[in-house]
Amino acid sequence: MKRKILKITITVAICLIIGFLSSFATQSSVNDWYLTLNKPSFNPPNSIFARVWSVLYLMMGVAAGVVWGKGFHHIWVKTALYHFGFQLLLNSLWSMVFFGLKNVLAALFIIIALVVAIILTIKWFNVVSKKAALLMVPYLLWVCFATILNYKIWELN
Repeated sequence: MKRKILKITITVAICLIIGFLSSFATQSSVNDWYLTLNKPSFNPPNSIFARVWSVLYLMMGVAAGVVWGKGFHHIWVKTALYHFGFQLLLNSLWSMVFFGLKNVLAALFIIIALVVAIILTIKWFNVVSKKAALLMVPYLLWVCFATILNYKIWELN
């Protein structure tokens, strides 16, 4: 039991650190460049994003820790965690491209790939743990919303 809690703690920490590091790219543009963009009417207030992402990173970390807790020696666990790592990489890449490089179109392609990677991660998490897969669903829904938002920002600008 202690090992499972340790694995969950490690994966939560990794996710929160990735989120924190990604926020540097976001903060560099959110108070200037991002304010100048035309946004759709359904764009949430900027204050919502940090809170939502904090909860999502926490849930993602718990989900990955639950999967890891099933034993890394299992091929399904390894496959699930490789998919998780790849989607986490795409997640941080999106922030760097959208906010850091201010390239809305390239970010759109990245976030579409991210949606696919999250779906595959959920599929593999479900093989290992249905609870872990379910913990990833809010993240998928939020990224789908963010994809639509990214598209509309590209379209309007």
